[in-house]
Amino acid sequence: MRHTFRFSGTGGQGLITAGIILAEAALLDGNLAVQSQSYGPEARGGSSKAEVIISDEPIHFSRVTCPGTLLVMSQEAADKFAHDCTEESLVITDSLFVSEVNANGAKRIDLDITRTATRVCGKPLFANIVALGAVAGLTNCVSEKSLERAVLERVPKGTEDANRKALAAGFSLASEAQGKA
Repeated sequence: MRHTFRFSGTGGQGLITAGIILAEAALLDGNLAVQSQSYGPEARGGSSKAEVIISDEPIHFSRVTCPGTLLVMSQEAADKFAHDCTEESLVITDSLFVSEVNANGAKRIDLDITRTATRVCGKPLFANIVALGAVAGLTNCVSEKSLERAVLERVPKGTEDANRKALAAGFSLASEAQGKA
């Protein structure tokens, strides 16, 4: 088993945190995981990406050259990071911010990630956790139990309930998307 992920968007969307949480959930499930990140020089608003590889065998190369799953949370990220997808890739977009994706024939699923975070939690701040739930629900890469534990160990104290709701909303989005497929 091997899953490769690239989470991309703009600085301030929490995608690096999401990548760290996904890798931690994989470890909790007893798998191996590596996580890397890069971002522009801007504190907020510049491009950012986090990459995660989850495997049950040793990981000898820690970069994602062709993502199995690409999450794009901004149009700039879609333009910048979708080029090395293949027909076997899954591209998950935040429909609020992404309209076009040139991903070489990859399967595309558009989700209301940020709108869902705002509706369920009252703030778009929780979009990264909604996205995590959606990614995990669509790929079955980690268990729901491990992902929730990793989220709750990483988020600021006092936000646990909102993050639980955001994670559940993400799994619900994934379930709805699978029902339409």
